[in-house]
Amino acid sequence: MIMKNLRNIFKLIALLVVPVLAFSSCIEDSMSSSPSDQPTFSTDTVRLGNLFTLDASPTKSFIVYNRHDKGINISRIGFADDQGSHFRMNVDGLSGREFHNVEIRAKDSIYVFVEATLPENGRNMAVDLLAHIEFQTNGVSNKLPVKATGRDVTRLRGNTRYDSDTRLSADKPYQVFDSLVVEEGVTLTIPAGAELFFHDDARIVVHGTLNVEGTAEAAVSMTGDRFGFVAASIPYEIMSGQWRGIEFTPTSRANNISHATIRNSAEGLRLDHVQSDDAAPALRIINSQVRNTKGYVIEAIHSNVEAAGCELTDASMGIVCLTGGNHLFNHCTFANYYLFTALGGPAVQFVHVNADDAVEGDDAALPYVSALISNSIIYGNGSELSHGELDETGIYLQNCLLKSSGENDEHFIDCLWDKDPLYFTDREAYLFDYRLHDDSPAFGAGNPSLTLPATASDAFGTPRDLTAPALGAYERQPE
Repeated sequence: MIMKNLRNIFKLIALLVVPVLAFSSCIEDSMSSSPSDQPTFSTDTVRLGNLFTLDASPTKSFIVYNRHDKGINISRIGFADDQGSHFRMNVDGLSGREFHNVEIRAKDSIYVFVEATLPENGRNMAVDLLAHIEFQTNGVSNKLPVKATGRDVTRLRGNTRYDSDTRLSADKPYQVFDSLVVEEGVTLTIPAGAELFFHDDARIVVHGTLNVEGTAEAAVSMTGDRFGFVAASIPYEIMSGQWRGIEFTPTSRANNISHATIRNSAEGLRLDHVQSDDAAPALRIINSQVRNTKGYVIEAIHSNVEAAGCELTDASMGIVCLTGGNHLFNHCTFANYYLFTALGGPAVQFVHVNADDAVEGDDAALPYVSALISNSIIYGNGSELSHGELDETGIYLQNCLLKSSGENDEHFIDCLWDKDPLYFTDREAYLFDYRLHDDSPAFGAGNPSLTLPATASDAFGTPRDLTAPALGAYERQPE
């Protein structure tokens, strides 16, 4: 009797539960036909950013939401105009150019991924391309803009060797896939406004002479060939190690770099036993930025360097490493706020030993470094200078702002100690701007007699105060 009653109870429960489940399923899976029930999107515009024509873009994604109590059927997802032929989509895991009857359940969403390959435009400028993704739902059409900017580019593949004097063009950018090699006795000239984008492991090797002719109005740019963001808010613009850098070999002579931005390399500028003559150092670099380097910004081994009006910033190993040589740094900003590893050493490093202590077979007999750093700023994370005394060396810092507490002496002349220069830099926002706030102690602290003629104006073309110039690379910007 008991078993029979239990069976009857189970039958009753089943009769009650099944309709409930069926009703619940019906509600969950029912599709809306109301024109007012439309999808919404996680963005108002899909931006693919700057691209080289004929290169596939990075993939961008957005979310399509159904915020309604019933499911919706998107009868068509596809491009609404001819420009859409240059774009591709992946909708909820399926690739194609057009999709039909895409269902999104109530309170659910799907992902859409977009990429593009833009055609050559035949123009020496960036060209914007606009398309629209159309979503047709319940008789209503919604269009989501997709934007990309394409630039034609000259691609240099394989080792490109210059065996006669050559002048590049500024008409359109270069994309360098391997190496540019300047042979001994040859000059490679890079004109004002030229842009060079280097692929992984590409570099410039200079056996002859490199002449970079940028101006304040049309600076030369050398950087990696990746655009956009590494992660959500980290741009490739601040990522080091995207290309090798520029190497000057022992046969190189009289190199000049003016008004250039060189960034995102592995080795920065590396000079190895480059000889100088009375007229020119191994490298003269004026009103330029060299930044975001995996190694050193400048590494000079028995090679004389003259730098004026330069921003030398953000490197893993240190900003400048000088082994031997005779060097002049005037109105330079040395700053290291490198993000991605612990700093490998001080900002400015000198390799020098006393020849009297030399032991045969080692490098203890390296000559002293001779260096004058004047009207400059050395301030950032980590220490400023190599450890050790400067007594009996030819190293002098005059009218410089330094992070550490110290005092002036024979080698530190009229310096400002323990003063924050007040950069505009904000590491948390990935902003690395080494110009100065209006109340910076660096303004007016320079010695005008030390200002070289080459940096009478800064990289932005702002004239220096001839009576009381600012320390560092940048003068006070006009209001």
